[in-house]
Amino acid sequence: MVGEFMSALRTLSGKTILVTGAARRVGAAICRRMHAAGANIVVHYHRSAAEAEQLAATLNANRSNSAVALCADLLRDPLPELIAAALKVFSSLDGLVNNASSFFPTPLGQIDERAWDDLVGSNLKAPLFLSQAAAPALTSRRGAIVNIIDIHAELPLQGHLVYNAAKGGLLALTRSLARELAPAVRVNGVSPGPILWPESETWKDMEERQRIIDHTLLRRCGEPEDIAQAVEFLLTAPYVTGQILAVDGGRSIAIA
Repeated sequence: MVGEFMSALRTLSGKTILVTGAARRVGAAICRRMHAAGANIVVHYHRSAAEAEQLAATLNANRSNSAVALCADLLRDPLPELIAAALKVFSSLDGLVNNASSFFPTPLGQIDERAWDDLVGSNLKAPLFLSQAAAPALTSRRGAIVNIIDIHAELPLQGHLVYNAAKGGLLALTRSLARELAPAVRVNGVSPGPILWPESETWKDMEERQRIIDHTLLRRCGEPEDIAQAVEFLLTAPYVTGQILAVDGGRSIAIA
């Protein structure tokens, strides 16, 4: 009975999940939760090699041969090669979590093509081309895609015009892919609210942080695990597709 109960808890047992931008922060939390649910994990990283390798080593220590760290520059490298590398390790692919993202301000009047290429490239272009490359493998396994969006796709953050537009595009892409890949592949999105503060100096203002928290119905920040839990739900919910789940403590419906 205990064995059957534990097996039921491992909702992703035997599945392989690729998570982009997975070495740190929310991406790492997603990896740990999916691994705990029984999945094999492909930990994608670009610059955070030490953290990615350590995460994969920790997961493998818990269950041997269940994780691998793969490096790719999502803005410049051929993205089908990342999918091929994942398939070479685990032979199949059941889920893709497009988590990798760049984030920085682009005030109107100061926007240049470099900022456009970076923000649109990481937040919209890479998810599109990774999804396209992964589609055949996911179709054969009746898999799922989860895109990490942002509540600012619908509630624009002042001074971040290009980021807002890129995430708005990702929201539309999520619903479009759900139509294109149905019925074999489900595609959904998670829109986080205040979870982890950005690491730039701009976001170290405690008064600004408190202002954001005060406009969140639950009056607190969320945790990376809140996003990971939502991702697990969407990867395993068999009759949910084309949906965007806000995990924001109610901020998206709060009245200023």
